[in-house]
Amino acid sequence: MPDASELTPAEARVLGCLIEKEITTPEYYPMTLNAVVAASNQRSNRDPVVEWDDAVVENALDGLRRKRLAVMIHLSGSRVPKYKHVLDAVYGSLDPAMGAVLCELLVRNFQTPAELRTRTERLQSIQDLSGLEATVQRLADYGSGPLVTTLPPGGGRRVRTIAHLMSGPVDEAASHPSPVPASAIMPPPAGWKADMESEIAALKTEVATLRETVDRLKVLLD
Repeated sequence: MPDASELTPAEARVLGCLIEKEITTPEYYPMTLNAVVAASNQRSNRDPVVEWDDAVVENALDGLRRKRLAVMIHLSGSRVPKYKHVLDAVYGSLDPAMGAVLCELLVRNFQTPAELRTRTERLQSIQDLSGLEATVQRLADYGSGPLVTTLPPGGGRRVRTIAHLMSGPVDEAASHPSPVPASAIMPPPAGWKADMESEIAALKTEVATLRETVDRLKVLLD
């Protein structure tokens, strides 16, 4: 039976999104439910990509609130409640590098040191791989219990892989465990290729029109 404090896959994704957006878009933080849904379903910086509705995300937010990792607040002038994480209330103060690594693992999980080093750059600059390794070690040695673990090669992994432990122990035999149920992964929508080709054609037409306008302006200005 899972520990009551362990995060569900949805709770882990949502917590990671709250941490991420506080860093990358502070002007839109705390976040509305709609914003958290959009962040959870984002197609960039996520693995796997999902398409959750409001109910799934709201349930995850409620779970994080029960675990004292998030709060709902009502800001003056806002007609809807907003959400923010309170990770520090449970785990104390994490330095920026530790927060960035944990955030990246929560929204993707299972990454090599090199992948983590590159992907955390958008959140917090970590000078080199040795700096990344030192950050991972601080998370692994965290006082109240390890927050991450390093998996050795094996189980389909050719190199060492780092994973978070906020959803409980990791099965080292798993080739590439997914933080989200496979049933939540959405296939590409029907007709996606034709839609993409149509959008590219429209963009090309728009660029050509803009070039003609620029050329006419050049003639007038000469």
